[in-house]
Amino acid sequence: MPKITIDTRIKREREQLEKIFAGLDENRRNTAASLIENAAFMAVTLADLRKTITEEGVVSKYQNGENQWGTKKSPEVEVYNTMVKNQTAIIKTLCDMLPAGDAEGDALRAWQKANGRTLR
Repeated sequence: MPKITIDTRIKREREQLEKIFAGLDENRRNTAASLIENAAFMAVTLADLRKTITEEGVVSKYQNGENQWGTKKSPEVEVYNTMVKNQTAIIKTLCDMLPAGDAEGDALRAWQKANGRTLR
């Protein structure tokens, strides 16, 4: 079975989100477009980072000079932590664009849950 490319995965995420926002007026859809693109990218990237962190752990070894060794938080963990905060902000902004109590908001929350995150 061929591996799905990152671009294809991002496209699928974007299409799911675009369906949720299809009912918005044109101005709001245009405003949401770049947020949707970034949310899709982040969903795929975060999934990949989670996989790497699960496989390699949360710390990495380093060497400074000849005799100084140690461990530190892995670069993937640092990127993940920053990106998950940014994605949460984007999803909150997108949720705020939807009318309260509508099916699209429920669909967005379902998408978010499927991607391993919850919005508080």
